[in-house]
Amino acid sequence: MERAEQGPEAGPIRFEYRDVCVHGDHGPIIDHFSAVVPAKGLTVIVGSSGAGKTTLVRLLNRLDDPDGGTVLFEGRDVRDYDVLELRRRVQSVGQVPVTFPGSVADNVGGETADLLTRVGLDPMLADREADRLSVGEAQRMALARSLALSPDVLALDEPTSALDMANKTGIERLIRELADSGLTVVMVSHDPRHADLADYVIEVQPHKKEEP
Repeated sequence: MERAEQGPEAGPIRFEYRDVCVHGDHGPIIDHFSAVVPAKGLTVIVGSSGAGKTTLVRLLNRLDDPDGGTVLFEGRDVRDYDVLELRRRVQSVGQVPVTFPGSVADNVGGETADLLTRVGLDPMLADREADRLSVGEAQRMALARSLALSPDVLALDEPTSALDMANKTGIERLIRELADSGLTVVMVSHDPRHADLADYVIEVQPHKKEEP
């Protein structure tokens, strides 16, 4: 059974998973799952492969919808929001950074130099073609692109899994700084070290199939 561990005095709640179920082709992916995501700090969703971690984070801005139960955003069912408004407020950055055609500036928009500096990229990269960035640089650019929309929530799916140790450490430091700045950050991770980085931890276990 999935379980959640939250630290004391979590404060206001940003999201609530309420008895959520998601069905897969071969049985339940998420089965009657309940947990809360506090508005403050960094919440890390951990668990073994196949436990449904990515599915849980995709539910936050309706990249997926539950088959049962409810996901609440600030006390309101996510399905009651305009989906474009929801996705602007809840920005998602995937495991593999996505680059759009054009320069880094074209990808990021907004105050490009300030945003690049915030995520630890040299502003001189603004004119570089986005598809010429390293994986670590592209991951930071994807974060900058999300931050350009001034979201309330940053939802990250395994943001360090494809990075070397130097880039991994830099992204981890940035995530911690963003959470400390007041942004709600939800991160999926298979790396047990990230539980130590978190303010709150949601641990999920794979659904156990019933014996015939």
